[in-house]
Order: sequence, then C-alpha cells, then structure tokens
Amino acid sequence: MSGVKQGFRVELDPTVEQRIRLGLHAGLSRVVENFCLALVKAALDQRRAERSYGVPDQQLTPVPWSAPALEKAWRAAHPAQYPWFTKDGLSSRVPKEACRARAAALKNWADSRKGARRGRRVGFPVWRKRKHGSRFRYDADRARPSGARTVALPGIGPVVTRENMSWLTDRLGDGRVRIIGATVREQAGRWWVSFQIDIDRADVNSRRAVTFDAPACGIDLGLKTFAVIADDTGTVEEVHAPRALKAAQRRLRRANKALARCQRGSNNRVKAARTVAAVHLKVAHQRGDFLHQLTTRLARTKRAIAVESLNVAGMLRNRRMARAVSDAGFAEFVRQLEYKSSWYGSSVWAADRWYPSSKTCGTCGAINTGLTLSDRTWSCQCGAVHDRDHNAARNLLIAMHTAA
Repeated sequence: MSGVKQGFRVELDPTVEQRIRLGLHAGLSRVVENFCLALVKAALDQRRAERSYGVPDQQLTPVPWSAPALEKAWRAAHPAQYPWFTKDGLSSRVPKEACRARAAALKNWADSRKGARRGRRVGFPVWRKRKHGSRFRYDADRARPSGARTVALPGIGPVVTRENMSWLTDRLGDGRVRIIGATVREQAGRWWVSFQIDIDRADVNSRRAVTFDAPACGIDLGLKTFAVIADDTGTVEEVHAPRALKAAQRRLRRANKALARCQRGSNNRVKAARTVAAVHLKVAHQRGDFLHQLTTRLARTKRAIAVESLNVAGMLRNRRMARAVSDAGFAEFVRQLEYKSSWYGSSVWAADRWYPSSKTCGTCGAINTGLTLSDRTWSCQCGAVHDRDHNAARNLLIAMHTAA
C-alpha cells in the first residue's frame, strides 16, 4: 500500500501487572539506547587515541553508526551484561527499535555538522534518563489491535483500551490500513499507544472535501486574538484561544510548590511529580483539541488559505512573550493546517517572513514604518483607519491572490 502516513493514538487501561511490564519495557529501551551511546563514545575515544599515536585513518577503529551494527553489538553483549533481558521474557522488538532510534539520532547529528540537514543545529545524542519519560517502540505490526477494545503488545499481552478502535479495526480488516510501527508512552501515570499507519484516505477525503465555491481567506495570527480570519466574501472572524497554560498557572504553581517540599526519593514526591505532570498533560490536551478543531474546520471550508511565516524560535527568545507564544502553538497550527489541507483539497500559501502585513495600508498600499506592537489601530495618510489584525488578514489574502 502506498497511501498517507498517519497516526492513531489510543489510551490503554492496563492492569497492575501490565503496568509493571510496560515499565520494564520502557526501562529496557532506555538501557539499550544508553548501551549504544556508550559503545559509540568508546569507539570515538579510541579513534582519538589512535590518531594521537599516528595510526592512519584507514586503520582506525570503526564506529558502529548503523542500526544493524548496534543491534549486532547488543545481541552479543546482553547474555553476559544484561541477563535479566532473557530471564524476564521481554520483547526482542524493543531493543531493535531502540538501536534504530540511536542510529537515527547519530545520523541527524552528523548531517547537521556537515550542513546536510535543515533547521537548527542538532547536538550529539545524550544519555536517556528516567526523567526524560517512559517510552518504547515496536516495529512493523508487532503491536496491533486484537479487537475493538483490545491491543496485543508483544512481551505484555492483550491490554484493554479506554476507547473504541472500530475506525481502525474495520480498515485493517478490509486492507485499507497497514500498521508500520507503534510507540507506547507514559504520561502522568497514564499509558498510550500510538500506531503509525499507512492508510488509503480516498473515501474519507472525498466525503469531506472542500467545495469548489468555498471562500478563500487570509489568517493573521496573534497573542491577543489567536486568529483573525478574513474571507474574500468580506466577512471577518476572530478566534480566541483557550490559553490553557495561562489558566493553569495557579494550579501549576501550587503543584510545583508541593513537589519542592517533598523529600527526594519519597513516595510523596512521586505522587507530587505525577500531579505536576497531570496539570501539564491537561494543558496539552486542551491546546491540542482547540488546534485540531480549528484547523479541521478551516481545511474543510476554505478552498485557499493564506498564513504568515512566523519566526517562532525568535519569538521564544523574547522572555516577555515566550510563555504566551508557547501557549498559543503557532507552529503546530500551521503544521496541522498544511497536512489537513492536502487531505481535503484546499491549499495553504505562506507569505514571505518579512512581508509587512500589519504595516501595509489595505486601501492605498502605503507602509507605516513607525507601527509598533502596542498599536492596535492606526490611521494611514490616505485617511483609512485600520484595525491592526483585521488589516493584516486582508493583506495576506490580497498577497495570496497577487502571487497566484
């Protein structure tokens, strides 16, 4: 099958024994990743020492960069160094995927050093610790639904889910979906499994495709008003974000204070840490729900969408705005909008990062170079009075039509 790559996440409802097994597999993944990193670091140190002795490059100790090389080293080492792996009957698929994850991280670092990877510089892989979260991965369809409310996980057994998976199981049954991997993750004491699937979305996309006479729109993103949507029909809509992190600040402050007062290593500290994690998880869910609902509605009802190319990383460097920018989720909004528009037949056009959408007069085209961030309305020399956000949304729409 050569369809669309998509994710399908469902929450698990494991028993006490299954929770222990899930934790053991998460620990196994962490151990294997650290084993691979130690192996690579030892080889790199050995090469440095050999170079100092004048050993030619072609005779230097090879570094196990690839996943097969790392997996081979793990298979050779675990009977003596980690006998509990076989004794506890843990799944052999987890170390395989942990080796792949380390190999991918090493490749990203090497490509970033050579300038062959886009985006910000990637550092050398670091040690995995418990505080980094509990997760592990299965390859292919080793983990898969065994029913509408049950998932079969190798090394753990059938685990009940908290949600119905008929949408996925029906498509698995008639061949419209193929599972290509699964990741199990713990968040705030709750366990989730995310299936990476290859799906034929033709039937879903055709039913929900945007109509040919749907309006085009320009979207101005901001902190005061999350999105101002200006249609080519003349209507303007303001969408306000829930600001979940801001609303949770009081609860988060109390939970962090309680955590700081607990003795390290105590059971009460574990409970307090889980309370903090639960607050963060609820914030993430509220933000994600808002973004998914908005982007789905836009992708299904607008035939063309103009957005800004925001420098989110630069905005986060402003300490006065960083929390509000993180709470908004601008980058995630644009990411979701782009892939959903490809599903439903709409298109997304991004303006140049330096396009002055807020400073340009939508009436005469003059640019107000003196406009500051605190100026919510401004008057042009031609006599037009503009609301900053509404004007920017209309200008983005005009720029998209001009570029087309």
